[in-house]
Amino acid sequence: MGKLLLWVGLVLVLKHHNGAAHKLVCYFANWAFSRPGPASILPRDLDPFLCTHLVFAFASMNDSQIVAKDARDESIFYPEFNQLKERNEKLKTLLSIGGWNFGTSRFTTMLSTFTNREKFIRSAIGLLRTHGFDGLDLFFLYPGLRGSPRRDRWNFLFLLEELLLAFRREAQLTMRPRLLLSAAVSADPHVIQKAYDVRLLGRLLDFINVLSYDLHGSWEKVTGHNSPLFSLSDDPKSSAYTMNYWRKLGAPPEKLLMGFPTYGRTFRLLKASKNELGAEAVGPASPGKYTKQAGFLAYYEVCSFVQRAKKRWIDHQYVPYAYRGKEWVGYDDDISFSYKAFFIKKEHFGGAMVWTLDLDDVRGTFCGTGPFPLVYMLNDLLLKAEVSSTLSPGFGLSTTVNSSRTCPESLAVTKDLTTDLGILPLGGEAVATETHGRSDNMTVTPGGGLVAPTRPTLSFGKLTVAPEGKTESPGEKAMTPVGHPSVTPGDMSVPPVPIQTGDRITPPRRQAVAPEKMTLPSGKRSD
Repeated sequence: MGKLLLWVGLVLVLKHHNGAAHKLVCYFANWAFSRPGPASILPRDLDPFLCTHLVFAFASMNDSQIVAKDARDESIFYPEFNQLKERNEKLKTLLSIGGWNFGTSRFTTMLSTFTNREKFIRSAIGLLRTHGFDGLDLFFLYPGLRGSPRRDRWNFLFLLEELLLAFRREAQLTMRPRLLLSAAVSADPHVIQKAYDVRLLGRLLDFINVLSYDLHGSWEKVTGHNSPLFSLSDDPKSSAYTMNYWRKLGAPPEKLLMGFPTYGRTFRLLKASKNELGAEAVGPASPGKYTKQAGFLAYYEVCSFVQRAKKRWIDHQYVPYAYRGKEWVGYDDDISFSYKAFFIKKEHFGGAMVWTLDLDDVRGTFCGTGPFPLVYMLNDLLLKAEVSSTLSPGFGLSTTVNSSRTCPESLAVTKDLTTDLGILPLGGEAVATETHGRSDNMTVTPGGGLVAPTRPTLSFGKLTVAPEGKTESPGEKAMTPVGHPSVTPGDMSVPPVPIQTGDRITPPRRQAVAPEKMTLPSGKRSD
């Protein structure tokens, strides 16, 4: 027994040393409390054992200093949020600043001079330590775009370098663990090229939250899924494409976290009879009862919607959608989360990021499958499965198999994941739970597919769909999921890596450039 425990301990240490452990980073929105009735969520309602890191969104900025968004945050929400660590001492908490609605002007002012950046850094360390946060998350959308001048691309790097240096010095002086530093970044290749020096971001940040959602929405004229796992070979809008794009540009894969949305994007169909993927749409469907935002449904609102809707599965994207009359929603469920989680494991990425915990069914009130059904799926597959497979190589996910969340159809889903995808986590077994069950009305449609055992054969090693390039849906071109883009980043016009002199980042000399603006649909937002 002593030798066994020693072996187990050694394996766990080696896994940690090699950076193999996955992160599950979960955002919580401070406006969640303002939703009506059972959808009102406070920090104390969160499960401290669900995620490895919790991120509080959002702080604000005044005179180049980070500040709480309102008095309630400092007096109630920050304390509640960080008290969760009293129940789980391994939990890490971060404070995020920015967001879509925050805009760029305050970031630009803060970044513009060394003095302003220094003021921001001092305020950040003070606020984080005062309230017991373990790190800072920068949600700047986007350096050099949306009214931000091009120089912000480099000034943002200066800020990160200076933050990291200050965090290290503060840790040495106080003998406390260094504050963590992360950033939320775009999934759009065009934005990535203009806004970031990927290699340097990878060196300076502890982890990178890739916003691999809002890839389609009601600002478009045809239906599209919010966050597909794969896409056709000429379509960069998928989670697999963007994760591999970041990796090919030089980001360390172990620092890349793939974004998982606990919400769907809705459309109003032009014709109720034309309801497939890519059908004509005329704007957003009705706002959700609790989130009250046109074109958007929290997962717990999706659960109510699909009870009276027809559900379909998009074969080549590995995600579901549903429609009822002229209302259409592309969303994620526990099955699509399972596929995405196994993609992360197979491709050796750092883990998952969830936007947001409060959009999942927090109390299990709406979906009937227990609290946090989506995020628990990620916890099972990325965290618990990892430990189980390490401790028991022959029975990798026995804990998950016996989970009260497992329903009779889970073994069928397991067969899909292990056989069709060719994915075997450490220990040789894979189990995913399907908590909703399959709908009797799921049939094949030319534009979509179905939630059924019949899915395209997918190999994550070669990333091809169906043997010999054949399609699963008649009338469509051959489907090739772009886990690795057909045009590699090396073939594209990527700005040069700046020269490094000592520990300083020196951007290449540039002529003065007028601030560049990027027009994005008004409906698209990340907060």
